[in-house]
Amino acid sequence: MGKKFTEIAPELQEFIKNQKIFFVGTAAETGNVNVSPKGMDSFRVINKNKIAWLNLTGSGNETAAHLLKNDRMTIMFCAFEGKPMILRLYGTAKIYHPRDQEYQDFIDLFPETPGSRQVIEMEVDLVQTSCGYAVPFMDYKEDRTVLKNWAQKQGQEKIETYWEEKNTVSIDGFETRILE
Repeated sequence: MGKKFTEIAPELQEFIKNQKIFFVGTAAETGNVNVSPKGMDSFRVINKNKIAWLNLTGSGNETAAHLLKNDRMTIMFCAFEGKPMILRLYGTAKIYHPRDQEYQDFIDLFPETPGSRQVIEMEVDLVQTSCGYAVPFMDYKEDRTVLKNWAQKQGQEKIETYWEEKNTVSIDGFETRILE
């Protein structure tokens, strides 16, 4: 059933590459635990112990707030098609904004996506697989374009206004530093 590894082996990298959705879990020392679904072409395995993902504008910015308080993060993938498997990546993460050199270093790994607000880099120290036997089959139809269309329509100035209104503080009142 469950197996633990110290790195993301090539076959697990291939599994990740084929997934259409992943889930990110973070928590500060206090307050709410956050689990967020992520999609689009926004995840990259950098090497056997490092990943990066492009964080897009959303209704909140919990991951950023949590990582500033506590750098632990878990990422989970589930096989909804084919052979069953759940894959979890555990580690510590840093968040980079467009003003940061590290953001600039990573951004070319991803397609240009309006509404991109952060790149998150994670050092993976534990990889775990489990059976996924109870995960249902779900057929992938296509990516939703609602977020991309909304961001294109807004333009960068209106997106930054949205960040100021919706993304500067978490639901627990923690700062996200998105506009510093």
